[in-house]
Amino acid sequence: MILESIVFYTLAIISIGSALLMVTRRNPVIAALYLILNFFCLAGLYLTLQAQFIAVIHILVYAGAIMVLFVFVIMLLNLGDKQTLNDAISPKKVVAGGLSLALLLELLYIIVYATKDLPAYDVKQALETGTVEHIGKELFTNFLFPFEVTSILLLAAIIGAVLLAKRKLD
Repeated sequence: MILESIVFYTLAIISIGSALLMVTRRNPVIAALYLILNFFCLAGLYLTLQAQFIAVIHILVYAGAIMVLFVFVIMLLNLGDKQTLNDAISPKKVVAGGLSLALLLELLYIIVYATKDLPAYDVKQALETGTVEHIGKELFTNFLFPFEVTSILLLAAIIGAVLLAKRKLD
């Protein structure tokens, strides 16, 4: 029990640290590498929660396919123009900072006040949640429409990336 707690808290600290480093890096390739580290830490957290299938799928889908897409988009963009990267405070940055502060306050409110009314921990239900059967049943019954919308969005992103790459070659 103590080893699981040490592994969990270590992965949580590394995950939070890599997320902060990812957001604060100016080089997008370095930020993508920190995002990959974050994905691996999250997969480790899934493993500590006895959700092996979700951990493996997380590595395959996010650290594999999605990160290849991110790196492909980063390489397609022309980031050599330093003039567009200015440090001036713009209205967009003020709004983003305000929304970030509101999200932080909301999370603090949830942590302080909403943890009192949590339902009892059901071990049987927790063990069934990460199984392939449960995920497949939920995905193709309750979440069929969002699943199909996601597949259409990914198809549109792939078509857009191919068209952008083809335009650069011509």
